[in-house]
Amino acid sequence: MGTGAAGVLFVAVLVVALVLTYRPFGDYMAWVYSSGRHLRVERGIYRVVGVDPDSEQRWGAYARSVLAFSVVSVLFLYLFQRVQGHLWLALGFRGVPPALAWNTAVSFVTNTNWQAYSGESMMGHTVQMAGLAVQNFASAAVGIAVAIALVRGFSRKKTDQLGNFWVDLVRTVVRILLPVCAVMAVVLVAGGAVQNLHGTRTVGTLAGGSQAITGGPVASQEAIKEFGTNGGGFYNVNSAHPFENPSSWTNWIEIYLLLAIGFSLPRAFGKMVGNTRQGLAIVAVMAVLALGSLGINEGFQAIHHGTVPTAAGSAAEGTETRFGVPDSAVFATGTTLTSTGAVDSFHDSYTSLGGATLLFNMMLGEVAPGGTGSGLYGMLVLAVITVFVAGLMIGRTPEYLGKKIGSREIKIASLYLLTTPFIVLVGTGVAMALPGERAGMLNSGAHGLSEVLYAFTSAGNNNGSAFAGITVNTDWYNTALGLAMAFGRFLPMILVLALAGSFAAQQPVPENAGTLPTARPQFVGMLVAVTLIVVALTYFPALALGPLAEGLH
Repeated sequence: MGTGAAGVLFVAVLVVALVLTYRPFGDYMAWVYSSGRHLRVERGIYRVVGVDPDSEQRWGAYARSVLAFSVVSVLFLYLFQRVQGHLWLALGFRGVPPALAWNTAVSFVTNTNWQAYSGESMMGHTVQMAGLAVQNFASAAVGIAVAIALVRGFSRKKTDQLGNFWVDLVRTVVRILLPVCAVMAVVLVAGGAVQNLHGTRTVGTLAGGSQAITGGPVASQEAIKEFGTNGGGFYNVNSAHPFENPSSWTNWIEIYLLLAIGFSLPRAFGKMVGNTRQGLAIVAVMAVLALGSLGINEGFQAIHHGTVPTAAGSAAEGTETRFGVPDSAVFATGTTLTSTGAVDSFHDSYTSLGGATLLFNMMLGEVAPGGTGSGLYGMLVLAVITVFVAGLMIGRTPEYLGKKIGSREIKIASLYLLTTPFIVLVGTGVAMALPGERAGMLNSGAHGLSEVLYAFTSAGNNNGSAFAGITVNTDWYNTALGLAMAFGRFLPMILVLALAGSFAAQQPVPENAGTLPTARPQFVGMLVAVTLIVVALTYFPALALGPLAEGLH
């Protein structure tokens, strides 16, 4: 079978698997968040935490719980790294420097998993297991909890209650993330991924030399890294390392994992609002954007035009030979369309326009399908904007799922759309204005700008992948990117919860002849168009100075 045919088969099987997963997994998640029954282990956790699982919260209390949990998580993970040298299984590593510890703590708590360090030469097993891996579960659960709160805002009427954050958090971890990841860790071990507590061992190479390789609890962290759309790798080269991603079929498994929750949550949304066609409309938009992005990226990688590919004579530079260019492009597209940040190839080596596609994927807000929870609530905010814009254009009443979109709702949605671009563009501008930060770029000119733009786009959108042609392990970048990750995560979440509270308080309006249908192909097309246009108008000047200038040179 040729490379092209194998690549098509790889994608086709992936699409079929996601289609087959959509309904049962989405229905299961809807049941998890609608059930009134608490498991015994969950009740034990609630007693320890001191939470009444049968009480509910207003949007403000829900938001304060999200922030409180996240602040405590950042402080714990920061201190955990700082005292690493005194911990069991530290492997001889000292405490992580303050600026890097701050950056890493914020990174993992915000589901970004940006790494300004090499895991195998900086983090001991205890920090990896009890610190970073734990936050992989927790941060993914926080994102899903916020999305479910917004769904409740649409499904409820005349109430100020959005559920209980602590219950949503615990159920996500106990009933969804842990069971799936336990199974998938075993699958990855069967595929050749490492799972042990070994330290560094010296092994012989085929060339007759020697190499020091660190073992560790890799497979267990790899499973939640992908399933929770985290992306933080145990090793510096992430999923290109054979201990993390041993073969082409484990590569497929990892791509499937990072897309499974994002593409299934719309079904849960449809079930919870009592209209599964609404969920189909949302997932259709996600699928159109994802397949379009994949096709464009594969095409640009095939023509291999750009600084690095032209110099190397092929777009295969920076690509793991076990996977090849087509499958690497699928992974890169999936990881930038979600908030995963895991990589099995070197994004800085992609063609200029292929790299631009990856940048654009993140600039979309990672809504196709996006991160765990963040993709769904981002797309629902765009749906609110679309209904409002369409109503203005054709004279229809601006309502979505029976909820009126008034001045308060559109202001909140607009602030949501503007927050991340503001963080990204201001951060990039400041970095480019400082000589020291420009000196950290591996390249000058348009490609150098792309490296900085990619870094802040990745941080502000909580992705975590990088062009990697830039030195970011400095006090300035660790601090600035840490702030970008924190504001890019929590400001949008607060706005989403405020929007949920506003919708939940409303009395639903019955559909009439003036109501815009939102479960038809026409609405799917409008939502795709609004998503693309909003991003294009916001980021086009920056893209024109960076990857587009390089690609058209």
